[in-house]
This record gives sequence, structure tokens and C-alpha cells, in this order.
Amino acid sequence: MTNEKHQFYNRNLALAGVCQAAALVKQVARTGEVNEKAFNASINSIVITTPQNTIDVFGSLGELYLGFSTLINQLGNDDKLKDIEITRYVANLLTLERKVSGNKKVMQSLGDRVGQIQRQQLHMDILDGQMMSNLAAIYSDVISPVGRKIQIAGTPALLKRNDNQHKVRACLLAGLRAAVLWRQLGGKRRQILFSRQSILRDAKLVLNQSTTVN
Repeated sequence: MTNEKHQFYNRNLALAGVCQAAALVKQVARTGEVNEKAFNASINSIVITTPQNTIDVFGSLGELYLGFSTLINQLGNDDKLKDIEITRYVANLLTLERKVSGNKKVMQSLGDRVGQIQRQQLHMDILDGQMMSNLAAIYSDVISPVGRKIQIAGTPALLKRNDNQHKVRACLLAGLRAAVLWRQLGGKRRQILFSRQSILRDAKLVLNQSTTVN
């Protein structure tokens, strides 16, 4: 694989990570349930800050299955498979990432707070209720004030529950982490528009691989 193709491949892994987080936000908000494998991978990605390879951020291709299937649905030609809510969440996350990455003070604070979570992992599982609350607090305290609040559509009774609110914010934080990675790998919004077919083709190949290793 050439360097250019490898970069494109890695960039699509990160974009799938954004899509996966957006899909998980919708799952929590609409049903209160999540795809556990995807959820675990996305939440854990927040604390993988020194990966050897891009895929290490998410664990494996199989753990990005939801992300790639969502990416394919969103960029494909079948309008029935496209989801306006997920499109909005992805667009909002990419916009928010630019504001966060452009603010050194916010990035420093974000790094410090994620470092605290990493230290807390010595004593608690990251999926523990208290840890989910801590991750949600990072989003509320550090990220949310930077840009326009992302409006979450869903079932009111579910969205009133603290545990679901924590999950939604933690998933948004995971989506932001993937968006930062995407940008670091050279991701730009115009590529999604002008390279849609190439991204779609690559995503389908990766999805087939993830199905094989799943």
C-alpha cells in the first residue's frame, strides 16, 4: 500500500469513528440501548492517546463495523438508507472539532482531563457509571462551551435519565476524538464531497474485511 493510499485508508477509519459515535448517540437518544461492541470501542478510543497505528485507537476493524456501515449508508446512493439525524451529528462534530483544535487552551484542558480518566482507569473500568459521568463532565465543562450546543433528538423520557445523558455526552466526546484524528490525518470536509465515491469504495472493502475478522 502506497503512503497516499495508506493515509486515505487511515483517514476513512477515523471518519468511520465519527459516524459510529453519531450512530451511538442516536441509539441512546431514541432507544436507550446501544450496540455494545461499538459503544465499548468508541468510549475506549477517548483514552487511546498514543496509538502505534490508527486502527489501534478503535481496537480492530470489527469494532468499527457500525461506523463503516453507517458511513456507507450516509454516502451511498440509496436515499432511504440516509439518516438526517446522523448527518447532522457528524456535521456538528466536524464543525466543533475545528473550534476545539484551534483553541490551544481548550486542547490543553482536554488533554489534562483525559489524563485524569487514564489515571482513574487504574481503579475503575471506563464503562463504570462513575467513569461515564466523568467523561460526560469533560464534554460539558471543556467542549460544550466552545461552540453551539448540539441538539439531540430522541425520546424525552430517555433523555431525562442521567445515565443516558452521560452516555450521549461520552459518545459525543468519542466522536470529537475521532474527528480530531481525522483532521490530523489530513481530513477536510470538501474531500467527503469530492471524493465520495472513493471513500465509499474504500469503506465497502474495509467493511468486508471487518465482517471477515468479526
